[in-house]
Parts: sequence; structure tokens; C-alpha cells
Amino acid sequence: MATTALADAGKLTVFDWSGYEDPGFFGSYVEKHGGPPSYTFFGSVDEAFTKLQSGFAADLAHPCSDAVRKWHAAGLLQPLDTSKLKNWDALLPEIKNVDGVTIDGEVWMMPFEWGNTGLIYRTDKISDDEISLQLLADPAYQGKVALPDGAMSSYALAALATGNGANYTNMTDEQFKAASDFLRSVHPNVRFYWADAGQMDQAMASGELDMGWAWNQSELNLIWNGTEAKMMRDVDKGVATWVCGYVHLKSSTTPTDQVYDLLNALSEPASGKYIIESWGYPHANEQAYPISDQAIIKQYGFDDPNAFFEGSLFFDAVNPELEAKMLKEFERIKAGF
Repeated sequence: MATTALADAGKLTVFDWSGYEDPGFFGSYVEKHGGPPSYTFFGSVDEAFTKLQSGFAADLAHPCSDAVRKWHAAGLLQPLDTSKLKNWDALLPEIKNVDGVTIDGEVWMMPFEWGNTGLIYRTDKISDDEISLQLLADPAYQGKVALPDGAMSSYALAALATGNGANYTNMTDEQFKAASDFLRSVHPNVRFYWADAGQMDQAMASGELDMGWAWNQSELNLIWNGTEAKMMRDVDKGVATWVCGYVHLKSSTTPTDQVYDLLNALSEPASGKYIIESWGYPHANEQAYPISDQAIIKQYGFDDPNAFFEGSLFFDAVNPELEAKMLKEFERIKAGF
């Protein structure tokens, strides 16, 4: 009977970032179905989109809000029924109102986690006064920098560094050139473009890197491992904010009730407490915050979501024509052209 239950649980397939198979996120699903869902992983949203367009099938996937309009336009998604999302009313209003969660009056993504993408640096090598996005291009840091192997995230960094963060989603030709030139100036200092954040974490912990553009979890991992590092969250110097969540794929074949069992498990306060305390990411459910470690809540500014969003570059959907230019030019930059 246990084997049968485990097999039934695994019939639900999730296309996700590596690490999100962590059972701390979906305890009530395991309790009900006797085991975890099955996972297949992607390294970037661009990779996930290409694979889904090529016919890869799954029940749920985990993009960020800036990708949802593109996935929706490509016919990859089916809308969510909020009456079946038992925690929908408890989700933070600021998160539910993010572009991409709702399109044309229908809900297409259930927000799960949100946070920063920012410049993480070794505080024993670079002072708080000295750190800046422009420091990434300083020849003194040749081979000491890591950037994500993702055009959208790297161009967000470049837009902030060139003073064009407010125009990130619809840059002019002049602004796009300035951002591209900045990434070219950083390229000689890049030791690698990371697809797995763990690669950057290990390299920074070992002293191989001094700086990297990455997510909240990397900062927390480094601190927990005794590395003197932190993220620059000065909105005047440049930091980005994102919201990610789960979408119901049109290719889904698992019974709908089982799909919503996982969505409801992911959106429970207990799941939120776990991701806040163990991963350093804020959760979409506002009921998770009173039951979580208040020192962590205050340290990372999760007690004031509005302040968290104000002043940072927010990852919204990029103009499709601009996105195509970013993808093409980023490959040239990585190749040294």
C-alpha cells in the first residue's frame, strides 16, 4: 500500500529550479499522498520555455512573474481556479497584484516566494563604502566576478549600473547600448557565468570570487557557512526584486484535485515559515511571518513588503523585441565579442 501511495504521489510532475524538491515546502502533500511529487529541473527560465515549447510535458512549473505573459502568449498555461486555492485570501496583496499573476482578469500564477537579486560581496575584501555595481568592471577584480547565465538578469544589473533601471523593460537603443557596453566591460573580470547558484556560493566561500550577482539564498548560505559576505541592498546603488510562483501547464495530465493539493501545500503558512528560516526568501502567505523567526524577518526587511519593493528594479515582463535583442547580444558578450 505504501508503494502504491508513493507511486500515486509521484504521478504529479513539477518542472522546477533545482532545490525546490525540498519536502519542507509541501509537507501536507506528502501526508495526504504518501510521498513527494516527481521533479525535473531547469537552469534558467529561457531554458524552461524552450523545453516546454519543444513538447516537454509536466503538471506544474515554477517561473517568475516576468516570464508568465510570454508563457501565456505561447499557449503553455491554463488559468488557476482561486476557489480551489485555500490560502489565496491570505497571500500578500502586494504580491497578488504583480503583473503576470493576473492577465485579462484571470489568475495564471500562484505566487510562492519573492526576494532580491543583488550584488553579493566578500566583506573581508571589499568595504561597504567601496562596494558598487560599477566595481564589477574594475580591472583589479579580474577573474573575481560571477554573473548569472541569464540575459534578463544580467541586463537588469546593467540597466541599474548605467542609471536606466526605471527603463529596464523598454530601453531605448541608446540605453540598450550603454547596458551592453557595461556587460562587455565586466566580461574580462567574469570567472564564470553561473547556471547553478551553488557554484557561485562555493567559489565565493573558497575565496575564488569577491563578488557575484545572485539571489537571497546565496547570501544566507555564505553567512551560515561562516563566510564574511552580504548583499548590497542600497536602492540608490542598485538592487532588483522578483516574485516567482507556480503555473498550471496545459500539458498537465494529473487529476486537478491532486495538482491543487500541491499548490495548497506550497502556499501554507508552514511552508512559508520553512522558506523564510531555511532559505532566506520571503513567502507569499502573510500568515507565515508571525510564526517565523522575527530576527530574520527584521534583518531582511520582510516586515515591510512595500518598502521592499520601493526603489528597487522590479522584474516585469520585458518588451518582446527588446528581450530578443538581449538574448542575442548576451550570447555575443559571453563569447567575448
